[in-house]
Amino acid sequence: MSIQERNRTAAEKVHDVDMKLEVVVIPVSDVDRARAFYTRLGWRLDADVSGANGFRVVQVTPPGSPCSVIFGSGVTSAKPGSAQGLHLIVSNIETAHAAVAARGAAMSGVFHDVGGVFHHQDDEGRLAGPHPTRGSYSSFASFSDPDGNGWLFQEVTARLPGRIDATGAAFSTESDLASALRRAAAAHGDHETRTGGNHDENWPDWYAQYMIAERSGRPLPD
Repeated sequence: MSIQERNRTAAEKVHDVDMKLEVVVIPVSDVDRARAFYTRLGWRLDADVSGANGFRVVQVTPPGSPCSVIFGSGVTSAKPGSAQGLHLIVSNIETAHAAVAARGAAMSGVFHDVGGVFHHQDDEGRLAGPHPTRGSYSSFASFSDPDGNGWLFQEVTARLPGRIDATGAAFSTESDLASALRRAAAAHGDHETRTGGNHDENWPDWYAQYMIAERSGRPLPD
């Protein structure tokens, strides 16, 4: 097989290669100040390693996140504060807003976009409060670190189809699971009302079906 043929074969198989976003590097001007800020938010401190000539790497991880954040000295040439639009997915925008505000971060109010889909740049098109329908992906709140690197909370409860396979629909934190259980309980109450108001003996199965379907973007049970 020629080199060209091997390259074509490799290219055709690229869809079989997992590519998991695991680290985002952000630029900061004061490493100790940034470390204090992020750990005060409750982010796990994974590493703080120093090397020669002032080189330093700090890694922190937001609660429940499979992706970590790295900052330090000599790790990026980007201008401090230039990282913008970093999204943190939460199951309840108001709870997340209150938790981070209580830890000292200057939060925006909860908002949704005038277009109802994602959000515009900066403050353009912001309307106060969560989206009226409280639909997934539509409610936000923002904050910045001491250098001005910009973060946004985005509320996601029901995933769009194809985002997460049903076998990977895990709940990474107790609060995430608790929120899912509350939504399932409310939906199951409506289900019992529609089916005559009788107690559903198979409610654990219905809860499980609802929670996995919501998480993976499959049709929700009636």
